[in-house]
Amino acid sequence: MSSHDVSRIVSARVGDPGAIAAAAVRRVRATSPLGEHGKAMIIAADHPARGANGVGGEPTAMADRFELLERLCTALERPGVTGVLGTADILEDLLLLGVLDGKSVFGSMNRAGLAGSVFEIDDRFTGYDAETIAAMGFDGGKMLTRIALDDPATPSTLMDTARAMNELNDQQLIAMVEPFISSWQDGKIRNDLSPDAVIKSITIASGLGRRTAYTWLKLPVVDDMERVLASSTLPTLLLGGEVTDPAAAFASWGRALELPAAQGLVVGRSLLYPSDGDVAGAVDRAVSLL
Repeated sequence: MSSHDVSRIVSARVGDPGAIAAAAVRRVRATSPLGEHGKAMIIAADHPARGANGVGGEPTAMADRFELLERLCTALERPGVTGVLGTADILEDLLLLGVLDGKSVFGSMNRAGLAGSVFEIDDRFTGYDAETIAAMGFDGGKMLTRIALDDPATPSTLMDTARAMNELNDQQLIAMVEPFISSWQDGKIRNDLSPDAVIKSITIASGLGRRTAYTWLKLPVVDDMERVLASSTLPTLLLGGEVTDPAAAFASWGRALELPAAQGLVVGRSLLYPSDGDVAGAVDRAVSLL
């Protein structure tokens, strides 16, 4: 990210805040959330808003906004990348940089469940709402929906998720729901990634809302994905998560993408911060799976 680009973003925010809305109006929208290969390849970058800035052994890797934007620009220019997922601060910077033409754009909606907090399950909607997503000409909104049977905050999270799903469906925008069965262990929230737990999360999330015509799921790749993805007819995007073994992760993604419900990938840190530092190479490898 050059100093010129940084100055351009800051100058617009100081002297011409309306430039953000104007850039949203000018943006050439994607004709479909799926690319020419019939699958989505969405780059996720909403982690910092939840205080989750770490990648691997570096606890503040994603906290350098200029570096994050540079990596996002590199990823978005690679062939086959269809879209991006982020909070307003990041998406507005990308609009000002003019790199979102032809891309599907998804706004992150709930970020109050701060990583490591005692209130992490109480994940209130502090980001985008459906009205603003529609006004910005974006394609949908994403909501993290952790279901902790041992935490009384879970029902309100489910209710807020259902409300957001309703509002997005009413606007004919994609409601991207990311469900987990979670629990408190040693003072921290842990997601259960066993196939049975993921299936339970899918059946709960699929039943939320008064209509589901525009509802998609965002799910982890776990064991026995054929059985897991047989638990819903909703279109599914596969999330990458933080990867420790890239070869194994890419192989598992490739196998899961062969299943009928799988419509593509939503991957963030493992592509933006690969262990070898080659963002373009990591993105291209992921795209090749599609």
